[in-house]
Amino acid sequence: MKIKSVRTALLKAPLKTPFVTSLRRVDRLEDLVVIIECDDGSVGYGEGAPTPVITGETIGSMVAAIELITPFLLGREIDDFDALIHHVHGHIIKNTTAKSALEIALYDLKAQSSSLPLYRMLGGSKNTFETDITISMGETERMIGDALKAVALGYTALKIKIGDDPKKDVKRILAIHSALDKNITLRLDANQGWTAGQSVALLEAIEKQGVMAQFIEQPVAADDIEGLKYIKERVQTPLLADESVFSLKDARRLLEMEAIDYVNIKLAKTGGISQALALADLSKEYGVKCMIGCMLEGPISVTAGVHVASAKADIITMLDLDAVSLLASHPVETSVIYDEGRIVLSDDAGLGILGIKALSPL
Repeated sequence: MKIKSVRTALLKAPLKTPFVTSLRRVDRLEDLVVIIECDDGSVGYGEGAPTPVITGETIGSMVAAIELITPFLLGREIDDFDALIHHVHGHIIKNTTAKSALEIALYDLKAQSSSLPLYRMLGGSKNTFETDITISMGETERMIGDALKAVALGYTALKIKIGDDPKKDVKRILAIHSALDKNITLRLDANQGWTAGQSVALLEAIEKQGVMAQFIEQPVAADDIEGLKYIKERVQTPLLADESVFSLKDARRLLEMEAIDYVNIKLAKTGGISQALALADLSKEYGVKCMIGCMLEGPISVTAGVHVASAKADIITMLDLDAVSLLASHPVETSVIYDEGRIVLSDDAGLGILGIKALSPL
């Protein structure tokens, strides 16, 4: 299997409701799809979501990065896999979402060439998973309504977006907690919206009311490493690092400082599957469990994340891979089952992507 072409296109789909965090509001998915074709007719799919406020990337910058890397991939055999991955990362720094899209397509092809589903090629065996769903930030009553709807659909873990106003956030959390059965797991995500002092005050306030979230995710700015450690030393609620961890170097610093309880792995931050697997292994060395999350992505990227979760099921114990469930329509055909909070990987070779109903030209 020799790489014949690498091309890109846009994948567009409406969301059921706007996706709102302390950093941004998004009304529709618009992702970059990478399609790698080989001389035997095999096709590998990758995907990346532009998230300027987190990764610094736009559709334009992703296309430019992929165009720069493509000449180093053309004409190479898929079996020369380590060299392909080296070329993805070796010719441009950062640009992690663009690299991830390329890597996903390459891993798809590599698993197809092995006649295995990707998760089995990576050494995984688990094929059924449960994910949480995001409750977007807004007025308290609407958030309560969205939470109750999610529970009615079968979700048992809810990720509550907060971070615009600590006083308002306390009221939101307490109100949502009060409206739900006690068997529902709450995950809190402030998306860098607070200071370290505000974080401690807020978490102490809800803990005194008997609310113990499964974790608080990235309450302070990504570069506020001392702030993370300050919070961890003062509250009971476990602390999950997201935007603070892109690379193995980032993670090792936090793990050595004992500044966090969990690591959030996202392919768009690590630069793809290879470094996501390495990040899980590093976290395991320190005895720290991981969650695998996603940007506002479609089924290609999310499915790749599920395969990684299977490969590292001993250390990736939480899934925040709800983006497919947020879509009003599904533009990608897949043999993977997405049934609200339940995701089931298929035994089809590769990712399990069967095709894309409609792509828009760049």
